[in-house]
Amino acid sequence: MKNMKITILTLGSRGDVEPYVALGSGLHRTGHEVRIATHGNFKDLVIKKGMDYFEIEGDPQALLEEEAGRRWIETGRRISPFTFMKRMMEVVEPVMRKMLDDYYQACRNTDLIITSVLAALAAASIGEKMNIKVLPAYLQHVHNTSIYPSPTTVPQPKLGRMYNLFTYPMGSIIYWQMTRPQINRWRRESLKLPPYSFIGPFGKWSKSGLECLYGFSPSVIPKAPEWGDNVIITGYWFLDKMSGWQPPADLLDFLNSGKPPIFVGFSSMTNRQPEAVTRLVIEALKKAGQRGIIGTGWGGLAESDLPKSIFMIDSVPFDWLFPQMAAVVHHGGAGTTAAGLRAGVPSILVPFFADQFFWGWRVSDLGVGPAAIPRKKLISDRLAAAISQAVNDNEMRRRAHELGTRIRSEDGVGNAVSAINRIIEKYS
Repeated sequence: MKNMKITILTLGSRGDVEPYVALGSGLHRTGHEVRIATHGNFKDLVIKKGMDYFEIEGDPQALLEEEAGRRWIETGRRISPFTFMKRMMEVVEPVMRKMLDDYYQACRNTDLIITSVLAALAAASIGEKMNIKVLPAYLQHVHNTSIYPSPTTVPQPKLGRMYNLFTYPMGSIIYWQMTRPQINRWRRESLKLPPYSFIGPFGKWSKSGLECLYGFSPSVIPKAPEWGDNVIITGYWFLDKMSGWQPPADLLDFLNSGKPPIFVGFSSMTNRQPEAVTRLVIEALKKAGQRGIIGTGWGGLAESDLPKSIFMIDSVPFDWLFPQMAAVVHHGGAGTTAAGLRAGVPSILVPFFADQFFWGWRVSDLGVGPAAIPRKKLISDRLAAAISQAVNDNEMRRRAHELGTRIRSEDGVGNAVSAINRIIEKYS
């Protein structure tokens, strides 16, 4: 097999980027030259794995902490998808043109482009300009099915399969119309390509038979009958903790001083009132009679006068921490959801926006966690009740344990690398 120069385009928070670092590392180990184009926050992570790095405009943490970013996160599920997308564009539009140009430069001298879902429009245009094959590799499904709704919309189980099917074109149309002016201007001015049509490229792509990799477990989202052979579900792409990493001694002391605690953390989801959220979490843990570990991350949970039953951490590898928990409470990002499910303990999701509502529904539908609690409806009593259910429902704990065992038995990165190598041979 011919070794290739592969560029991976990805953006977002740590949970969005780490899976692509894991995928790229797997490709690198088989002899491919891999470059990852993403934000500066992840430069060291990429380089430590022996891959080339290309910096893309935009600091996702800084963007979400600005007023426009906070307003976007706070859209929740109350407003229309149009308003959600409008607020998203308020966040990304100032850096979008530079980001698109950066992706273009990153793909020079490349044989194959692998793209995340948010970089797909850029990747397709660059592939067209440079005559380079583009391989979609997504953490969320985009192919139509009546079994699951699109991750871009809020699940409505009572509306049935017709609603599910409708959510895919609806999400694509809204996304395209919001991004169309910027994408088409970039195509004309930077790439010297004709603009996409008013209806956009998504319909054409879905009918093209283009191979697409999905980096999630078939035990979490089984392959839908409507998806053809070109849709390949590989299993999750996990990036395990760096070799030589050691947990802090005080954290080990806390873990060994009592029963397994509950982890609570909202990662990249910023809070305007972190102290109030921290008090709410502490109160919920107290009502449920549980110890807790609060993860600060980007979520802004502030350290206050903590009781001895609560420990606060900044950043600890989830693959080490989560299996030692009684349950995990988080925002429902794709990466954090995957880590929680792999740990084999119940997950309690508190979705803020975007695909987090889909993962909250999926966790509950699989019976491995209580019903999700939307961030805007989070109160201490509801969180305490969910924690108590997660700790005391033996059937839920059994299902979570079994799902975790299945996920840990999968080799998502290995399966993806094998599939990519087959695709390379097919088109060589």
